[in-house]
Amino acid sequence: MLRRTSRLLLSLVMTLTFAWAGAVATAGTAQADGCYTWSGTLSQGSSGAAVTQLQIRVAGHAGNGAVLGIDGAYGPATAAAVKRFQSAYGLAADGVAGPATFNKIYELQDDDCTPIHFTYAELNNCNSDWSGGAVSAATAKSNALRTMWKLEAMRHAMGDQPLRVTSGFRSVACNNAVGGASSSRHLYGDAADIGSGPHTLCSLAQNARNHGFNGILGPGYPGHDDHAHVDHRSGRFWSAPSCGI
Repeated sequence: MLRRTSRLLLSLVMTLTFAWAGAVATAGTAQADGCYTWSGTLSQGSSGAAVTQLQIRVAGHAGNGAVLGIDGAYGPATAAAVKRFQSAYGLAADGVAGPATFNKIYELQDDDCTPIHFTYAELNNCNSDWSGGAVSAATAKSNALRTMWKLEAMRHAMGDQPLRVTSGFRSVACNNAVGGASSSRHLYGDAADIGSGPHTLCSLAQNARNHGFNGILGPGYPGHDDHAHVDHRSGRFWSAPSCGI
């Protein structure tokens, strides 16, 4: 009986030891969600799809006047954006994307890859399939996702108060119906109009300068006195004269 009891105690100790060791081994492992899973660590010199997915999510932390290229190459600009993302969410800001950084991203995104405070439906009140614009439906939807992540960064920087998107993707028909310009970035899915709410329009336009938008239009620019507009045009064009921009 004593021998049997000793074996049971030894078995229990070994089980607890292995369980503890397993917990230690996995403590620093990022837990994936239904959208995208990173493995390992990314840092300067890394490249590929994993870097592209990271860049999409940190592009809104590019810094004042900067626009982060989504090119799959982890260079100094990506490292700087990662540092700002880490700092914004209270993480160690070393510019290296590891488990802590990925876990924070997992917390911030839904299973369809959109950030938790924005939806595809919010960025498209024109149609259900993203068709009829200046680019393919897939490209328009992809552009909208990138816009949402920049808006998520901007929302967080502005105190985590809601941003009210009033217009996103438009087909040619939808754009014509609202009198949009024939070259409107809304046709590409990479633009968003934001209405006033917790923040003034000028505050929105001014803060957008820190979150990776090449195009910013607002009060004082023709047709933009009732909203702030942001987009991803190829070159910078900022104009909100009433806001000092």
